[in-house]
Amino acid sequence: MSITGVVERYPRVLRRYPRVLRGMLEIALVLGLWVGYSYSRLFADTAMTPALARARELLHLESVLGIHWELPLNQLFTSNQVLGLIGSYWYATAHYVVTGVVLLWLYRSGAERYVPARRALVTATILGLAAYLTLPTAPPRFIQGYVDVLSLHAADGWWSADASAPRGLGGLTNELAAFPSLHAGWALWVALVLHQNCRQFWLRWAGWLYAALTSVVIVGTGNHWILDVVVGWAVVLIGWGIAERVWLPVRLLFPARPDPLDVTPTTAPLTSGQR
Repeated sequence: MSITGVVERYPRVLRRYPRVLRGMLEIALVLGLWVGYSYSRLFADTAMTPALARARELLHLESVLGIHWELPLNQLFTSNQVLGLIGSYWYATAHYVVTGVVLLWLYRSGAERYVPARRALVTATILGLAAYLTLPTAPPRFIQGYVDVLSLHAADGWWSADASAPRGLGGLTNELAAFPSLHAGWALWVALVLHQNCRQFWLRWAGWLYAALTSVVIVGTGNHWILDVVVGWAVVLIGWGIAERVWLPVRLLFPARPDPLDVTPTTAPLTSGQR
């Protein structure tokens, strides 16, 4: 049945719950993206030797650029139990919760804010998944001398010892999905969204602080290289640019049709003198 047919058949329901239906469609889209992100491991190359070689290439490039900061940060999170535990919870939880809350806030703010930002997030995530499938790269915790901080605190958290997934589901994650870091990319997306759409000065700065702290945490816990962070940021900026430049011509060439779910009367009610 077409959407127009649904409108004709259930007009009262759609008048009463149009936002609920749109919300359900958006939830389905986000869940589909998460499922694709989680199950990308089924198609990824799990060979450790080339993944370790790529990690060492990144490490060499960082040394040349003078940004090889992983080891001191990892030692900081390893030596301080409280910091290590906080960082572990941050890594395993914040990117889901914060990104979800910002998406919900944007959705309630209106389509003119929500739709462009959601397209940018989806585009960046797809680019990141493509990199995971074509360039599997080992994170620092697989290199001798680095410590997997989350595994140290697995008994105190809800994640497993072999990944940040819930305990017992570690096998569902792609442990070579390090380059680029979508943790860093999604955090930058949050900062950009708050900067563009919030009038409160402190909320804007909170977004940038969140992006910065996330970058420190994902490196300090032994899960990403500095270049993973840099490229994760670049992926989001590219995704934002693609979303703007690809969809703008489409909107100009094909103006949006009236929404069949919008059953709000377009004519003003007659006054007593017009009746």
